[in-house]
Amino acid sequence: MGLLASILVSDILPIFTIASAGFLLARHAGIDVKMLSRVVFYSLLPCLAFRMLLTSTASGPDVARLMLSAVLIMGAMGLVGFAAAKGLGLDGKTLRAFLMVVMFSNGGNYGLPVVRFAFGTEALTYATVFFLTGSVTTYVAGSFFAGSHRGKIAGTLEKVWKMPSLYGLALALVVRAAGRPVPEAILRPVDMLSDAALPVMILVLGMQLERAVWPARPWIVILAVGISLLVAPVVALGIAGLLGLTGAARQSAVILSSMPVAVITTILALEFELAPEFVTSAVFLSTIASPLTLTPLIAYLH
Repeated sequence: MGLLASILVSDILPIFTIASAGFLLARHAGIDVKMLSRVVFYSLLPCLAFRMLLTSTASGPDVARLMLSAVLIMGAMGLVGFAAAKGLGLDGKTLRAFLMVVMFSNGGNYGLPVVRFAFGTEALTYATVFFLTGSVTTYVAGSFFAGSHRGKIAGTLEKVWKMPSLYGLALALVVRAAGRPVPEAILRPVDMLSDAALPVMILVLGMQLERAVWPARPWIVILAVGISLLVAPVVALGIAGLLGLTGAARQSAVILSSMPVAVITTILALEFELAPEFVTSAVFLSTIASPLTLTPLIAYLH
């Protein structure tokens, strides 16, 4: 119990403290969460991705297995979600919303800080690669949830190529391959922006949670959240073992897969008109309940 309490206080509570500040800013100060999200997306996260990969000792095969695990875990969770949804008789937009909630986890605003606090800088490097791979997969899978809206599918796929973080990773790979040091005049601003990424991302999480509403069918939300928080860790552990992931790579893959429902699902739900109230409620409930599942999982992975 002492270990669990220590993990809760040192690894989870700081995130909720900062997120609470974001919640209050959105509720009482009228801060524009959309603008702050763009700051993270277009400037802070690309710098974080560049620095993490540039300074990492991760090998190419480990990174490749990690990227494959992100795709396989999301696909496996899609199969689990589809089976559960069909068992409930869900179809159409409700089915697609249910799948989004089960498949897409909050690896960015919440997952990256947890990995950093719990497992250190090297694990954060792996977590960043896993998160960005999952983000691309999320956008691609999200395009299929648009159904027959061809224009929206094309627009969603186009967003993949406009993710600045991918170019940050690519640039880091080029620099590492060239074997040349990055000038201090460039590296220092990148370091400063990357240091700001995690706390600002947590603020954004709290600001986005402020939008939560009570769903019309709460029992479906509870089931979807239960699958996200309880089934995902088992699936992730199995696939990580199958691919031979160990150490920091295994810790990162399992933790990010076990995060609460991704905030991006609320954006997709609004864009494609897929039960946005249901999705937003799932994001809120899963985030609030996540310390109960993440704390023992972190202890196990240690």
